[in-house]
Amino acid sequence: MLEIKALNLEVDGRPVLKDLNLTIKEGESHVLLGPNGSGKTSLLLGILGFPKYKVTGGSIIFKGEDITGLSTAERVKLGMGIAFQHPPVIRGIKLGEMVDLCKGDTSQQITQQTRTLAKKLHFSDEFLERDVNAGFSGGEIKRSEIMQLMAQDPDFVMLDEPDSGVDIENMELIGDMIGELLDRRIRPSKRTASGLIITHLATITNYIEVDWAHVMLNGMIACSGNPNRIISDIMKGGYGKCVRECQTTMDRI
Repeated sequence: MLEIKALNLEVDGRPVLKDLNLTIKEGESHVLLGPNGSGKTSLLLGILGFPKYKVTGGSIIFKGEDITGLSTAERVKLGMGIAFQHPPVIRGIKLGEMVDLCKGDTSQQITQQTRTLAKKLHFSDEFLERDVNAGFSGGEIKRSEIMQLMAQDPDFVMLDEPDSGVDIENMELIGDMIGELLDRRIRPSKRTASGLIITHLATITNYIEVDWAHVMLNGMIACSGNPNRIISDIMKGGYGKCVRECQTTMDRI
């Protein structure tokens, strides 16, 4: 599904990713952990092709096609979707209209399909009439982002801190909906959607199964492996211990 080869990325002339390699196969979901400033969000925005994030080396292959030079709009058309950690307030556009736009409906009439989807995310019809993210709580913003993704139904889903600032009740619902987005409720052999999830606390992994975990430090993938083991090592001794344990394991192989 996605193959990143020796990717180097800079923002305003400052390097943020260094020879980064990552492969996510069709049907796989990966979680990416790391301290603030390690380059996690830059990786997502680089994959999506935001102009500010300039590729200075390497390539991004999606569905077998080199998309390194494609625009963000072109990448979205190919099947990429993202839920941002801090999405903006959008005045003048109703949440229901935004969800319909994600489905490709430009009629500016909130459809019954959108109203049905909203109920799954515990949104009322009245809530769909509000401007996007205007006065939304943290949990409402996260649910709004997930609802837009579900309407878009991308093949490759990127989620930036879906578990930050979310209470337990919302977290369970968000985890369930992400699981639906990523085909985690069906047999592995039947899964087609893939995903990359950024998280600090790994709370989301209590609600959704992931196949691989990676630790990013200083713009590079420092270690990869079994999610339970990597998260356990981080909880016990921080990112440094996790990376040392990964290196020790590789030395034994």
